Amino acid sequence: MDTDELRAWLRLLMSPGIGRQQARQLLGAFGSPQAVFAQEASAWEALGLAKVLPALAAEPPELAALLERTQAWLAQPDCAVFTLGAPGYPACLLDIDDPPLMLFAMGSLVRPWSEAPFSNAHCLAVVGSRNPTPQGELNARQFAQALAGQGICVVSGLALGIDGAAHAGALEGGGLTLAVVGTGLDRVYPSRHRALAHRIAGQGALLSEFPLGTPALAHHFPQRNRLIAGLSRATLVVEANLQSGSLITARLAAEQGKDVLAIPGSIHSPQSRGCHALIHQGARLVTSVQDVLDELGWLAPAPVQAAAPAALGPTPSDLLQALGFEPLPLDALQQRCGWPTERLLAELLELELAGQVARLPGGLFQRLVRA
Repeated sequence: MDTDELRAWLRLLMSPGIGRQQARQLLGAFGSPQAVFAQEASAWEALGLAKVLPALAAEPPELAALLERTQAWLAQPDCAVFTLGAPGYPACLLDIDDPPLMLFAMGSLVRPWSEAPFSNAHCLAVVGSRNPTPQGELNARQFAQALAGQGICVVSGLALGIDGAAHAGALEGGGLTLAVVGTGLDRVYPSRHRALAHRIAGQGALLSEFPLGTPALAHHFPQRNRLIAGLSRATLVVEANLQSGSLITARLAAEQGKDVLAIPGSIHSPQSRGCHALIHQGARLVTSVQDVLDELGWLAPAPVQAAAPAALGPTPSDLLQALGFEPLPLDALQQRCGWPTERLLAELLELELAGQVARLPGGLFQRLVRA
């Protein structure tokens, strides 16, 4: 893309008062951003855009700096911009109601996309709560690890909680993962995921519809959810409360005609109520990786063999059975198993270190189960 073309696309993207729908209307009428800005005001007005004539007529003051920053960024390896309908632009995003004008991409998948069309046939969105339970986070990581090992590309949003666990699991499974973010790609949000973002770039790609320099603003994250759904063949919600943004992704996936799957949880856990609501609404209940593959009709290639987990040594199965699968306070657990406090605390510590029990706020303990 030459300088004039990039300038025109960025101007269309940045012009105040010009939304994506109006921008697509202009492109449909005139064919390209350069042609849009070559028109007389009367041509814009004829499209019913009289209210935004001043925005179309004047370049945004920050355009020159943004163009320079974008060109410097594009000069780096594995960085690209795909414009609406151009080669490399994911065709699956053309099928959603509100495709982005520009898609900024960074990572090892950028070059293959430039040479061959992107397909979401084996892409799965894995989303959920930013504040998951230990079991929910473990489920996300293990499902993503196993699916990535079966050749499935895991798509998520780089957020704290389930998103981060899904990306990390996919990387551990030796597969591909896409992170759709709500900032410019020269920023990482949340900052604690900086190292994870670098790993994703090396084993997949980070994507954004926002220009460089865009900060993390609250309304950007629900907006990017339509891209997570659009880039995926289906959406798996691992754990979510009723206000979770991941339910937006699930709704958008359903509106796009995609499959929605959900993992059930405790009837007492607020973090399971979103998944249970989805299941009531028709989402497919899944309890294993094989359920996901079966539901979507995916015949996976030979799996990537993950390292076997370290031996945990002997553990008191009777204590785990007494604990069950609900969060439980120490005194209630002691009543169930009848062990002295000192021994009970020692055994719980051993199980915690072995990754079989989690210590929760409020003095509660919960059994963890491998997916």
